[in-house]
Amino acid sequence: MARYWLSFDLGFTSDHERLYEWLDGNEAKECCENVSTFLSKKTKAQVAKELSELVDKDSRLYLIDLKSGGRFIAGKRKRKAPWDGYAGVTVEIEDSV
Repeated sequence: MARYWLSFDLGFTSDHERLYEWLDGNEAKECCENVSTFLSKKTKAQVAKELSELVDKDSRLYLIDLKSGGRFIAGKRKRKAPWDGYAGVTVEIEDSV
């Protein structure tokens, strides 16, 4: 059995009930808002195929396992993260005069 984590950001028109039914049927546990974990005998590719068929094109699903890490199985990364700019990091250039 492999442990998986699923992070999901569902589109407004997505059928939430289909994904929730799948998660419930696989005895997924809640980790925090829009993140779940579950065990499965299926491969990551099999789980990814099942899950990606449950959501619309505006949804984002990120599937993670310990062996190979995480990847988007639906949607993609946003261009700018909500926290961009909060660190106020500046780059100092040394003058080599």
